Amino acid sequence: MLQQGETAPVFTLSASPDTPVTLSDYRGKNVILAFYPADWSPVCSDQMALYNEMLAVFQQYNAVLLGISVDGVWCHQAFAKDRHLHFNLLADFEPKGAVARSYGVYEGGVSQRALFVIDGKGIIRWSYLSPIGENPGADGILEALTQIKN
Repeated sequence: MLQQGETAPVFTLSASPDTPVTLSDYRGKNVILAFYPADWSPVCSDQMALYNEMLAVFQQYNAVLLGISVDGVWCHQAFAKDRHLHFNLLADFEPKGAVARSYGVYEGGVSQRALFVIDGKGIIRWSYLSPIGENPGADGILEALTQIKN
């Protein structure tokens, strides 16, 4: 798993069938990457719902949130609509898990539950690997964003 101080690998993934998102699109902003195993699972649903509620707080730190899993764009769209999510879920679908692999968080056919906070220059400022069955919450993210702001 990539660690603090390393350069975040640049990627382009689909947020919808016709909307590519590239990490470098967010230069100058802090980026929270939330890798998660799968849409619709109970822990993932709770985690993404919590982050959705935290969006205004993240924005106070000039941060954008991107969720990433190996699910496809159609699955992401249905999940986001059902859960009323207001941030991009990116499909690390083909080749399966390529971005998760580049961050060192792909195992057993899915993304592990991992968080990265990347600063506006593309440097990883914080990373955390959570047990797959545990919602990591937002405290670590907020602490990392506070450190960047100071």
